[in-house]
Amino acid sequence: MKRKIIPVLIAILLIILILAGAAGAFLYEKYSYSKEPADLEAYFGLEKEDDVAIVLNDAMIEEKGVLRNGHCYLSLENVHAYINDRFYVDYHEGLLLYTLPDEVIRAELGVTEEDGYLVAFEQDGTAFLALDYVKKYSDFNFTLYTEPNRVLLDTVWEEIQTAELKKDVAIRIRGGVKSEILKQAAEGERVTVLEEMESWDRVQTEDGFIGYVEKKYLTESQTQTPVKDTGYVEPDYTGNTKDYKINLAWHQVTTESANSTFPGVMDGVIGVNVISPTWFFLYDNAGRLESIASEAYVAAAHAKGLEVWALVDDFTHSNDNGVDTKEILSYTEKRTQIIDALMSEAERCGLDGINVDFEKVSADAGEDYIQFIRELSVECRKRGLVLSVDNYVPANYNAHYEWKEQGVMADYVIIMGYDEHWAGCEEAGSVASLGYVEQGIQKMTQEVPSNKVINALPLYTRIWTTASDGTVSSQAVGINAASDYLARRSIAYEWDETTGQNYAEFMAEGSLIQVWLEDEQSIGAKISVMKNYGLGGVATWKLGFDEGRKNIWSVIAGFLAD
Repeated sequence: MKRKIIPVLIAILLIILILAGAAGAFLYEKYSYSKEPADLEAYFGLEKEDDVAIVLNDAMIEEKGVLRNGHCYLSLENVHAYINDRFYVDYHEGLLLYTLPDEVIRAELGVTEEDGYLVAFEQDGTAFLALDYVKKYSDFNFTLYTEPNRVLLDTVWEEIQTAELKKDVAIRIRGGVKSEILKQAAEGERVTVLEEMESWDRVQTEDGFIGYVEKKYLTESQTQTPVKDTGYVEPDYTGNTKDYKINLAWHQVTTESANSTFPGVMDGVIGVNVISPTWFFLYDNAGRLESIASEAYVAAAHAKGLEVWALVDDFTHSNDNGVDTKEILSYTEKRTQIIDALMSEAERCGLDGINVDFEKVSADAGEDYIQFIRELSVECRKRGLVLSVDNYVPANYNAHYEWKEQGVMADYVIIMGYDEHWAGCEEAGSVASLGYVEQGIQKMTQEVPSNKVINALPLYTRIWTTASDGTVSSQAVGINAASDYLARRSIAYEWDETTGQNYAEFMAEGSLIQVWLEDEQSIGAKISVMKNYGLGGVATWKLGFDEGRKNIWSVIAGFLAD
């Protein structure tokens, strides 16, 4: 009997040992720490030998840099998006430009070297800029590492949470002991704690690895404010902004002979301290400028105590000569030619300023346009000329006009606070309702210092006709002509709180006639709103539309009063 029991016991013992071994192996496999290293090339998304991963502050971004001769290059698009959008590339002429207050720095793509490295190069139609060069003009720090290639960009210096490692420990791709190892970190190494969890914390090492470490191996996190030590000093782009409020009136001049109308349009006008005649026009796509400027006009304006900020536009010859703003402004040579012509005319006539009224700038020409404003600002700043720039009421569709950068480079950013409803509009409505005007001011002053913002008022309105078939048409008339139009027909009008205007409507020959009046009351309401925002000035379009209503100037001049 005993002989039979012993083998059974041995078998049972063997089974127990096997099960125990299996259980131990299972537990070891489940709870032991993996020593498998991560594929760092895959982790950083490096597909080509010269790829450089970009770690922006506390996140690894999808875009990649390029490594050349030990230097890191970022695409122009990425430099704009993450570091500094003031760099401009002229692909036609192979130039990289950077505008300082008193000069435009030039470098040739693929040619210019500095301190032993190539400043920039073009690859597959894209410009790449050396970070060493970008740093000369930008407020950031960077550190380049290799094996694997990665660059750390520091562009913000906000409070962070940091902790020290209590022992030598692995930083892993994911939370969990079986996750692959990114790097072995040493005791005492300080990491940034990006996210605290129950057992594992997400951290970033000083050399750019973002992974996970067990919470038990971290000291208690502390709040730390990084020391900003970029060495960058923002240039002073201060120009010729006045220490008093501006009251500008545009004078539409279409021919040289029309300059003689200056004395007449100024009769009865009070409070205006700047006049802007429409004198310069982009003439053709070669970058030529047409001028009808008059020295005698400027002398007469100065005798009346007026400054002259002559206007240049991009639309007068858009139909007859096919002027294409993109075609002109995307060439550095053409921009320079226009600016030189403007400066020559300014000197010849004794101008006090230049007013830019480019209304045909397409979205794809935005960068070219703002570079033109930058380069023009340099020459105006040198000569003491006031630079002002006209804009439609700010909205999403015209954001490429770069109002914030205008506010840095130009002395004044002017809102053309009208054309809420315009010629060809499919519905009748106000030219400049009070809410529309205030919305434009509010948006612009979020981008531009309020003392550099001028809001322009309309001295006109539109008489709208909606035919029985729903067709809408309108006629622009001066403010007095609109009132006379209603008076001749004995049509009464009433104040409309919604638009901040007097409103009238009536039927005539089966059509609905509607008029939103601009008058002393509506202009006064707009002036009150403008004062609330501390704007730097008021403007009016245009002299001549005030005919028969000269008392309107007393209301407008009220903006200048404290």
